[in-house]
Amino acid sequence: MKLVTYALKGSESVGAVIARDKIVLDLKAADRALARSEKRQANTFYGDMLSFLSAGSKAMAAARKAVKAAEEKLGDEPKADGKTTHFLTRVKLKAPSPTPRKLFCLAGNFQDHIEEGGGRMTAQDKETPRVFMKPPSTTVIGTEDKILIPPIARAIDWEGELAVVIGRTAKGVKAADALRYVAGYTVMNDVSERQLLIKQRTSSRPRDEWFDWLNGKWLDTSAPQGPWIVTTDEIRNPQDLNISTYINGVRKQHNNTAQMLYPVAAIIEYIATIITLEPGDIISTGTIAGVGSTTGNFMQPGDRVEIEISKIGVLRNTVAASKK
Repeated sequence: MKLVTYALKGSESVGAVIARDKIVLDLKAADRALARSEKRQANTFYGDMLSFLSAGSKAMAAARKAVKAAEEKLGDEPKADGKTTHFLTRVKLKAPSPTPRKLFCLAGNFQDHIEEGGGRMTAQDKETPRVFMKPPSTTVIGTEDKILIPPIARAIDWEGELAVVIGRTAKGVKAADALRYVAGYTVMNDVSERQLLIKQRTSSRPRDEWFDWLNGKWLDTSAPQGPWIVTTDEIRNPQDLNISTYINGVRKQHNNTAQMLYPVAAIIEYIATIITLEPGDIISTGTIAGVGSTTGNFMQPGDRVEIEISKIGVLRNTVAASKK
């Protein structure tokens, strides 16, 4: 399934994209229709994506049943009734999981990206993942939303990445079982400010440069995600997906998730050793070579950014200047 959060007439709903990506099925409305025909109570977990994911396998099974019934009813001719089904072009896709509790990111998870930045692979690069977090409430935006460049920014860069959406509470899990805790996958741009310096320093302390790097990851709108969550029944192996990033139609990044230093399962095991992962949490698994900082070419207002991952789709955003 392709799960979405979409907006229509001022309200947000949980849906599934069907009919060759032409129709959005409102899962709550579809479930109500099925409940009437089956003479049962309608399910109550469709309030938002976080509630849906928190309901686990029961919600997934109900959604698949609703999708199957809708696709059988539609047949080969996509139709939208404006209540249960809508044309994809008539709705606004939000970030698939707009309000995750936690948003984790990885630094240096591809050898080519480490080396393009002047680093060299060491034994330590294969010992411990480098994990940091972004504040989800102010960084997460959806496809076709604007990436805003604030006045303090001087070098806003792109980072196309595979993002993992957690579907079950996970703590102390092993890599061998880790993928069972995944609901699905989406695309993320780990937007990064490479030269952030909020205040000119007269003196420096150890690690100031590292904190500047970290703070440059936290800018508003710096975690675009979308266009949807593709569930794990459609992506059995997350380590065989092509990632490509395009700026104004020119390809800047291209690689395959098979090249990760830490595969998805190992990342989940590591993070779940430290902190409890909850349904809806997102883990962005690191970028590949081809970022702007290697050439000094950064995103500018008006730029069109497209990140494509095979079996998922394309995340599209435009860059704009912000007044604050």
